[in-house]
Amino acid sequence: MARGHQKQNVVGQNVIGQSVGTCDHGMLCVDDRPGHAMTLLRLRLSASTPRGWADAVVAEAGEGGWVRLQLWEDGEERWVWHHASLADSLHAGDPVALHEAYSVLAVGADRYNVAQL
Repeated sequence: MARGHQKQNVVGQNVIGQSVGTCDHGMLCVDDRPGHAMTLLRLRLSASTPRGWADAVVAEAGEGGWVRLQLWEDGEERWVWHHASLADSLHAGDPVALHEAYSVLAVGADRYNVAQL
């Protein structure tokens, strides 16, 4: 696994000071750092803490695993990253929920461990 690659957003602009390791294993990853494999503990904590969820809509999803969200409540923008690209399953305008305390992205019944920026 290579680490320390500088994050580039979907439109290719560098975000200064943010770096996330890339994962060559994709969906087979066993790393439990934010943005990688979902742990049972993280899943249970997010499910048992309903106050941490924020409803959002997908603004864009890129091939590099970066997803830009717009929160419904105040329109604030959030970037999240997942080691495997979610571009095939997320499209602009899709409703999602983000558990901000435990870094879990809910897409329908699916849950993803994400890194938040």
